[in-house]
Amino acid sequence: MSAPTRSRPSSSSTAETGRLGRLGRLVATPVRRHLLGALLAVVVIVLVLESVSTFRQSQLTSVAYLAVAAGGLTVLTGLNGQLSLGHGAFMAIGAYTAALMLRANASGWSVPLVLLAATVTAGVVGVVVGLAAARLHGPYLAGATLALAVAVPGLALYFSEYLGGEQGLIVPSPDVPRALDDIAYFVTGNELTSTKFVAYVSWFLLVVVFVVLANLSVGRVGRQWRAVRDDDVAAEIAGIDLARSRILAFVVSAACAGAAGAVMAMASRIAAPSGFTLVLSLTLLSAVVIGGLGTLSGALLGAALLTYIPPVVTNLGLDGGLTSLQAAELAPLVTGIFTVLVILFAPLGLVGTVRTRYLRYRLSRATRTGPDPHHPHDPNDPEKEGTR
Repeated sequence: MSAPTRSRPSSSSTAETGRLGRLGRLVATPVRRHLLGALLAVVVIVLVLESVSTFRQSQLTSVAYLAVAAGGLTVLTGLNGQLSLGHGAFMAIGAYTAALMLRANASGWSVPLVLLAATVTAGVVGVVVGLAAARLHGPYLAGATLALAVAVPGLALYFSEYLGGEQGLIVPSPDVPRALDDIAYFVTGNELTSTKFVAYVSWFLLVVVFVVLANLSVGRVGRQWRAVRDDDVAAEIAGIDLARSRILAFVVSAACAGAAGAVMAMASRIAAPSGFTLVLSLTLLSAVVIGGLGTLSGALLGAALLTYIPPVVTNLGLDGGLTSLQAAELAPLVTGIFTVLVILFAPLGLVGTVRTRYLRYRLSRATRTGPDPHHPHDPNDPEKEGTR
């Protein structure tokens, strides 16, 4: 009887296995996956911004800076469990910082420095507020941040000589650097207008902020934030400094809001108290609730919906025969009803609900057919929470 012969794998299967192996190594860690996602996002951003009108570019800028602020808020509320109703105040701090710096120097090369200054300034204020917030919980923290949202815009009236009072400060649009304009024309064949330049700044800032927040959420800091959120007593017994964890979450969230406020000032070209009312803070919280607490993709989705729903509803109202005032009043009504419906039928937010149902489907499928070795399911895996 002859011995059985062992078949050798074909060259095509070996090459396919090698490609899969290289791809697996490329996305082997969360940091690598986030960087790869950021690279793909940059490509999509360039393609979209180069193919839409100036008006759409302005709308996309609004989506970006709202998503940056909402991303910081979802870290604070969704991962660390602190409820803030005053993040519009941190956006105001960032906006006025950017306005003062751009009025002194409107060069496009100063934009990174402006964003850094606005981020640091809001972060420093976040340290002060976070020291007080670390001692407060639930409605007391919400009330304190609500007072902050009401008080900070009023400082512009008190220091009207420097901050412009009720009229605010006119923010000069940053000049497009000639070198960047030449590079953009070489790559895309289109000139880099001022509106498009601000749109690129906002979306590149969004990519950087989301990568940083995603890496924080899957690391040791993110695990500590979730532990404090779930059970602060158990977290303290485990050796976690509750005050330090809460203050850090507040600082990170405030810094994100400050950067978003700087972009908002550059996009709207004005920094005035009327732009940073309590409505802005509630809009950020609504974006987090609609998209899903603790998910960056949910923050982006919520920001996009709250940016596009009002004009769409207003246009539908005008087409339906309503007056301009009636159509304008219809938009917040529809937005409020939509938010209530999401809370009732998707309490985890749109992204959170879809993700939960997908995980349940995979779990039920694995129960029927056995575990999938290529896609193991672990609902308690901290590396998968708050990063998508």
